[in-house]
Amino acid sequence: PSTKPAACCSGSHRIFSSQRSRPHKPHRPQLRIPARYTPGRTSKGVFFRLQDLPVSAQVPGSARDALLMRVIGSPDPYGKHTDGMGGATSSTSKCVIISNSTQPGHDVDYLYGQVSIDTAFVDWSGNCGNLSTAVGPFAIANGFIDAARLPRDGLFAVKVWQANIGRTIIVHVPVTNGEVQETGDFELDGVNFPAAEIVLEFIDPADEGDDGGALFPSGNLTDTLDVPGVGVLTVTMINAGIPTIFVNANAIGYTGTELQDAINGDAKALAMFESIRAHGALRMGLIQGVADAAKRQHTPKVAFIAPPTDYTTSSGKRIAAGDIDLHVRALSMGKLHHAMMGTAAVAIGTAAAIPGTLVNIAAGGGERTSVRFGHPSGTLRVGAEAKCVNGQWLVRKAIMSRSARVLMEGEVRVPTNAVGISS
Repeated sequence: PSTKPAACCSGSHRIFSSQRSRPHKPHRPQLRIPARYTPGRTSKGVFFRLQDLPVSAQVPGSARDALLMRVIGSPDPYGKHTDGMGGATSSTSKCVIISNSTQPGHDVDYLYGQVSIDTAFVDWSGNCGNLSTAVGPFAIANGFIDAARLPRDGLFAVKVWQANIGRTIIVHVPVTNGEVQETGDFELDGVNFPAAEIVLEFIDPADEGDDGGALFPSGNLTDTLDVPGVGVLTVTMINAGIPTIFVNANAIGYTGTELQDAINGDAKALAMFESIRAHGALRMGLIQGVADAAKRQHTPKVAFIAPPTDYTTSSGKRIAAGDIDLHVRALSMGKLHHAMMGTAAVAIGTAAAIPGTLVNIAAGGGERTSVRFGHPSGTLRVGAEAKCVNGQWLVRKAIMSRSARVLMEGEVRVPTNAVGISS
């Protein structure tokens, strides 16, 4: 009989024997951190209580950033986030940290981290308006609100301190039988299932803290921005909700009805928008030099606008020109957003309320307290209260409706050796 099988078996034995003979390398178990995975409608993120994080990650710094990047699965050169909780888009690569409020009269502090997909970077420079929606329900469900304060049925206003930008957000959460109501029939374009409606009030959304400045950083409703390789553009630069640069779609070769594929598959277009963003950030005083824009990816946003026309959404829904006041398309983390960021919606509503801005002009001009705009996934209405005092425009409040529903809660696991955290 042939001896080949025996030889093959012997060879395999030697290989396995060699592997077993190697010195054993100890491996520590993964960290297990309580968390919730929650959408705040057109975005979703991983929510943590500050006290549940490892001690070294309870303060700002490299340990916290490393932990959140590993939770999301970044940096990922493959752009998939298969080894993390992220979704490989700007809308789904987010983390939120909630703690007892440090501010008088507030219920919780809310800190937001935008995790880069392909680079080792967490941007703390702004807020996520969509995830702000989920902060209220999280605060109630996780014991930050005294149960005695909650109605058995009705609305409860959670007063949130947005720690990134130093602003107040009031989240009106529906309560049924003493608990957060998550299900309902409120529908939002860009989200495929209905849920309970949550109303957000962004109080005094202008003035982004230390580095934002006034509502209009230059003092002008419109400015000219000279962008190398693009040309001289007329823009509106505003600090409301989030620093945003608005430009007319036709000035950069677009109609304003574009969907994601028209922009995100065009490397030249993305480079143009990033150049506009960088030069606008410099003019807004958000960075010291154009090169610094790479270290501030989350803000400012760039949006292009156009008067209303008929168009078809990414889901195939037909929107008539008469159903909207204008078109708005916005970029987030270097890509066209599939719908609209909540904070950018605040900027849109605020700019629309102020006669003379590009947004107001595209919407037909005049004074208004609300605007409905078309975005790639459908339409969104946002209201704003703005007034001119002593020649300066002030915005007291911006209002919009969103929804939030917990997808999963339990523990997220993180390899300790990957983040250098032991407890």
